[in-house]
Amino acid sequence: MARIIVGSYLVRFPFGGYFSWVIQWLSGFQRLGHDVYFVEKSGWANACYDPLKGVMTDDCSYGIARLDELLRRFGLADRWCFVDARERYHGLSQKRIEALFRSADLFVDMGTHGSWLAEATHAGLRVLIDGEPGTRQMRMVSGQEGAKDPEYDVYYTVGQNIGTAKTSAPSAGKDWHHVFFPVQVSDVLETPVRPGAPFTTVMSWQAYAPVEFEGRSYGMKDVEFLEFRGLPRRTSTPLEIAVAGKNVPKTALIREGWRVRNAHEVTKSFDDYWTYIYESGGEFCVCKNVFVETNSGWFGDRSAAYLAAARPVVMQDTGISSHLPCGRGFFAVRTVDEAVTALETVASDPQRHGKWARELALEYLEAEAVLGDFLDELGV
Repeated sequence: MARIIVGSYLVRFPFGGYFSWVIQWLSGFQRLGHDVYFVEKSGWANACYDPLKGVMTDDCSYGIARLDELLRRFGLADRWCFVDARERYHGLSQKRIEALFRSADLFVDMGTHGSWLAEATHAGLRVLIDGEPGTRQMRMVSGQEGAKDPEYDVYYTVGQNIGTAKTSAPSAGKDWHHVFFPVQVSDVLETPVRPGAPFTTVMSWQAYAPVEFEGRSYGMKDVEFLEFRGLPRRTSTPLEIAVAGKNVPKTALIREGWRVRNAHEVTKSFDDYWTYIYESGGEFCVCKNVFVETNSGWFGDRSAAYLAAARPVVMQDTGISSHLPCGRGFFAVRTVDEAVTALETVASDPQRHGKWARELALEYLEAEAVLGDFLDELGV
């Protein structure tokens, strides 16, 4: 049994999709028999989003309460620590968490911005999980990702092409290993799809500012959505996006035939997030421009969740078609014509494509298998 500490952000942005993303790792490690803990730091002033008030604040009580509730539900009560902007410790005490780091076999950093690296110097291995392939490497080359010397012992990415000749993204001098976002398929219900259920997705229109690198600008999903904005007029499958972010052209999207909902409303909690997936017929999603233009091979945790729920996925190809089988329950498309064909293919036999979607999740994304291989590679 290994002692594993996972660092990420949940208190700071307490929505269902983020909780689902992180709990797959925590629960997966736990089910493999390991001693698992979660850590997070505020890092700066007004770093916590309060969904009830719709503001960024130093009052992190809402997120702390939601984190505690979720981890209790998954048998991880009293296995977390959050440090607020005033350096007050919530959950485990400073003394206890520092002692755990000294005895830890592995620290997995999934988005702490290096805020736990001082404590993690005592851990057996420090591993970075890159969830923004292309963006992270460009920022590392530009000196925006911390010190020049390696801060982690091993670097992983969910961009399956990063570090290979298949992508235009730099490797930033690192040896990149690859991992899929895991999903606990056995925990996901197999519910029937209601007639007329739309293909949906949850997305941010502009998650962050465009990335400038070597004279080029790499944007967000708003850039890629232009290619597919007329898709609802060309398919009999209803299409819906639950969207957040700035400058969302809601009226124009509705005019094109999209159903538009508020992403924060449909993902207020872990259960809300999964209910939204269960109420969908499948997922159609575009990807961030940086993932597509660099051919990074990115594949997201949300799409993994749809597949596990036996909801077929039609997504924009980021180079992932070289790593996951396409055509049965999962389709990676480059053009609106390919998207139309994929959606109509699913509509012709939705039950079989739903079955194939779940089978793909079991074979490639099942948490215990993905994380077991991950730990084996690390020798943990």
